[in-house]
Amino acid sequence: MDVRHLELLRELGERGTLAAVAAATHRTPSAVSQQLRTAEREMGVALVEPHSRGVRLTGAGQILAEGAGDVSAAIARVQARLDASLGEPRGAVTIGTLPSAGEALLPGLVDRLQGSAIQLLVDDFDLAEADFATRANDVDIVIAHSLAGDVPQGADGLVSTPLVREPIDVALASDHPLAAHDRLAPEDLVGSTWIGVPVGYPFDSILTAMENRTGASLERRLRLRDNHLVEALVASGVGLALLPRFTTRPRPGVVLRPLEEVRAVRSIVALSRPDRAARLAVRTVVDQLLLAGRTLEAR
Repeated sequence: MDVRHLELLRELGERGTLAAVAAATHRTPSAVSQQLRTAEREMGVALVEPHSRGVRLTGAGQILAEGAGDVSAAIARVQARLDASLGEPRGAVTIGTLPSAGEALLPGLVDRLQGSAIQLLVDDFDLAEADFATRANDVDIVIAHSLAGDVPQGADGLVSTPLVREPIDVALASDHPLAAHDRLAPEDLVGSTWIGVPVGYPFDSILTAMENRTGASLERRLRLRDNHLVEALVASGVGLALLPRFTTRPRPGVVLRPLEEVRAVRSIVALSRPDRAARLAVRTVVDQLLLAGRTLEAR
């Protein structure tokens, strides 16, 4: 039984098409198809069947795909023991991060890993909460966030490590009448205009909770992803916004005020597939991210 065939079946089960697997593994669809045919010939059973516009695993294929994670994790644990016997973790660790969380955590991480045998490869992306888990198929560590708890939506099968819990504050222009308040409650904000986030992004749930509490709708004048752009628009008086406390840079003309009476805190978490999390280098990076998170909270 070839471990590569098990990995292929797991990829097919998660991605659903040969083309998607090919793109994720940097191969051609014909190469993936050929490997699949080889696996079926060696196993002596059909492993996939047509489904919608892609494929799905047969019962036999599902059994093998489920075993792929166990096999990969076992190999990673052996590799971790070998690395430990050589004295230090080593190798490349890939990270995909939410930009605002990466801005807060990565400088400290890079500094802590100076002189180590670990090489960091980093990508950034801003996604709806439910989409972070799927990125764990492509990188060793996904730095994600959730307003619902320490495990983002869809990440139940992943190793989730809370790194820091960050309050979400109301950002307003310094000359706004509400800037005179030390703290704000939903009732204070009835009738205000907001610069929101796309539907499905975690911060939108706070505005929804405020609406549910007061029974009044809040106008989202714009829906944007980039926090720095949002800050600039807040400073110009376009509207109020919700911004993370630790990762919002001081900007002239903008003040932050704590929000009370609704849950307004996000958990920044590291997500990994169990087999990737078993690698010593990955565990080391997560440990260093935890230290960077504690430094943020201490500030």
